[in-house]
Amino acid sequence: MEKEICTISITNNWLGDEYIFYENHTIKRVYDNHSLNSNKSKWLEPKEISKQNKDKLIKACPEEFKERIMQILDYP
Repeated sequence: MEKEICTISITNNWLGDEYIFYENHTIKRVYDNHSLNSNKSKWLEPKEISKQNKDKLIKACPEEFKERIMQILDYP
């Protein structure tokens, strides 16, 4: 298993939405569809993440990881 860089939560209501970034540039999303369908996970490519969510992720990212996360997300 690759080493985790950081986990960033962009939850904006009672449904969870977290992105876990790994050193091999993979991204795992752990999220809730609704209260009875929680902690679903899927692996994502940067192109599958909307510009709006990329903005939220960068804004919520700890400063010490921001540059690496921007590279992984191919963020402008």
